[in-house]
Amino acid sequence: MAVDLSKVLVIGISSRALFDLDAEDRIFKTQGLQAYSQFQRENEDVSLNPGTAFHLIKSILRLNARDRAKRRVEVIMMSQNNADAGLRIFKSIKHHSLDITRGAFTSGASISPYLQAFNVDLFLSADDRDVQDAVDAGVAAARIYHLPSDFNPRTNQIRIAFDGDAVIFSDQSEKIFQNHGLDEFKWHEQEHANEPLSEGPFAKLLRTIATLQKELSDKENSPIRIALITARDAPAHERIIRTLRAWEIRIDEMFFMGGVAKTKIVEAFSPHIFFDDQDVHVQPASVKVPSALVPYRTGPKKNHLSPHKPYSESHANSTT
Repeated sequence: MAVDLSKVLVIGISSRALFDLDAEDRIFKTQGLQAYSQFQRENEDVSLNPGTAFHLIKSILRLNARDRAKRRVEVIMMSQNNADAGLRIFKSIKHHSLDITRGAFTSGASISPYLQAFNVDLFLSADDRDVQDAVDAGVAAARIYHLPSDFNPRTNQIRIAFDGDAVIFSDQSEKIFQNHGLDEFKWHEQEHANEPLSEGPFAKLLRTIATLQKELSDKENSPIRIALITARDAPAHERIIRTLRAWEIRIDEMFFMGGVAKTKIVEAFSPHIFFDDQDVHVQPASVKVPSALVPYRTGPKKNHLSPHKPYSESHANSTT
């Protein structure tokens, strides 16, 4: 009987999101594909070090160990490498005892068409183009930043932090703020407090994680803890609370920042990953915890990126 991936949480992850491949990427950029491939072959038995999403993946795969009769999570390696270069990746997966057995290696072709074929709920990559293609295809996706050098992950609980507007919720209300200012935004949200917000790109993912949380929690503890860290404050907070009620989703910790910088709150929560749509929040947070930028769908609205992106991915994507 074929495995039905629609019944589990499926995470697609690129090799550079899972492992530290900075040195290999420099070889590719400066010496080309042939030198890169040769280096990978010569170092097949040298295990790669953890990358930005490694601790999230390692922790979330532990959920399968809670009930070996029922798998709840599948992680799929998805890379624009060819399978030959991918051999080192799978050897590193084995070295780190990660329960990952499936992979897609496209030899430079776009990964996007295969995300829905694998029923991917979340795609994490270091590559701008792959992430943008995934978002445009309707898949929750984010571009990871570098792993903080001193990040010390929790081992007894998976922690995930989300921004609100343009991540969990749509960007409709945010557009009112951008076009008409803060006072108009607050008035609009107060007037529509009883009207649930539309779903954003990560709403389905949040629902899936919240369902897992309910299934696996007992009276004393939960293996998953979720935080919402939003720039909203009162009175715009009410619509978010009522929306989550309507969705029947419980958020463990909620922070209404009202323009205060998010970094210290994110650091205090100490998530395995923090998702936000604004580089002004993601970049400083990425120094403290694993962080990822959620891009807007292709159109007139673009991410507010700083001039110097912390993780540029403008090359031909052979090392993703």
